[in-house]
Amino acid sequence: MFIATMIASREGGLDSGLIEEIAFVLASTDRNWLSEGRVIELRFPSAVDIPENLRAALAEAKVDFALQPDGDRRKKLLIADMDSTLIEQECIDELARAAGVGAQVVEITERAMRGEIEFSGALTARVALLRDQPASLIDEVLANQITRVHGGAALVATMRAAGAYTALVSGGFTQFAERVAATLGFHEYRANSLQIANDQITGEVNEPILGRDAKVVALNELCAKLGIRAKEALTVGDGANDIGMLHGAGLGVAMHAKPAVR
Repeated sequence: MFIATMIASREGGLDSGLIEEIAFVLASTDRNWLSEGRVIELRFPSAVDIPENLRAALAEAKVDFALQPDGDRRKKLLIADMDSTLIEQECIDELARAAGVGAQVVEITERAMRGEIEFSGALTARVALLRDQPASLIDEVLANQITRVHGGAALVATMRAAGAYTALVSGGFTQFAERVAATLGFHEYRANSLQIANDQITGEVNEPILGRDAKVVALNELCAKLGIRAKEALTVGDGANDIGMLHGAGLGVAMHAKPAVR
């Protein structure tokens, strides 16, 4: 058996006519509302392609649509990216704006997230532009610029209530990830560390640098630690350095994703 999940945007709802069209194509008669008017599951007997006109209608209606096998759907591990995934900002971009070098850093960030330049090199280039800035900028940005995405805390709480292990794994900085992970309720976090000396940002990142490979390593290590298969993991991310872990998990969700990740 398979499951089709339809999720409407927060601003909208699920059109009954669109549900009927999808149900007809799937030959589905079993429906389960997870959130009345916004989230529904349709159970159906065999995999089937959804016609392009219906996919276009789903996109126009701002409805996320996913097809999954019915087995192994309850995941035992959640690994989530942080920047532009569980928070609405890129931390390094916000630091750079506060330091007056925002335009230069944002350009590099966008190219890295699209996969146009290698992550580690992009990170070191951006951090170098923050050299000699006061470390107090970090607390200022955390207090005034960083906002959580809607539903992030609920996702972590739901996974934990179901017995899953949760990890925040970020190519960003521990100085932000520690606070975000604690606020959202993650079991653990992994991130890069900005080098601080004499209350100033030195312009360097402490080794080792966590990039794309580090997220796959985290997936493999945590699965081994928990004694589970990768197919029992859920991963969430938006950028090119998340692609490996999104492909490696049983369910990979591209959230607010860059084109290459979609």
